[in-house]
Amino acid sequence: MTTIPQPLVGVVLISHSDALATSAAALAVQIAGPDVQVVPAGGTDDGGLGTSPDKVTAAIQKVDRGVGVVLIPDMGGSVLTARLLEVPGQVAIADVPFVEGAIAAAVQAGIGGTLQDVLDAAEDARIYRKL
Repeated sequence: MTTIPQPLVGVVLISHSDALATSAAALAVQIAGPDVQVVPAGGTDDGGLGTSPDKVTAAIQKVDRGVGVVLIPDMGGSVLTARLLEVPGQVAIADVPFVEGAIAAAVQAGIGGTLQDVLDAAEDARIYRKL
């Protein structure tokens, strides 16, 4: 008997740096597994530092499987960009530490969590202690 995989919540990492977003996304996928949809949206359209609403929109479209998308911005302008693209009940912003939140969101998405579950898991990363 073949089981049909359920669609997973997508995660978009919005950073001022393409390298940072790409590396954090790669780390999250390595930890959460290859089926998780974690996509970077970093830097400007011309490769500089900053954020691009067009890159974020394309990333949302890439990971959206109809069950929701969590946006994780790094700081400042990326938060403003995320707010422009937020859609209640469909595209939610997580106010979390960038790397820890990305990993927590990816792991929860990978086990089939709902949009709210993924958002909650990411937001729990705010209280992780290292020592």
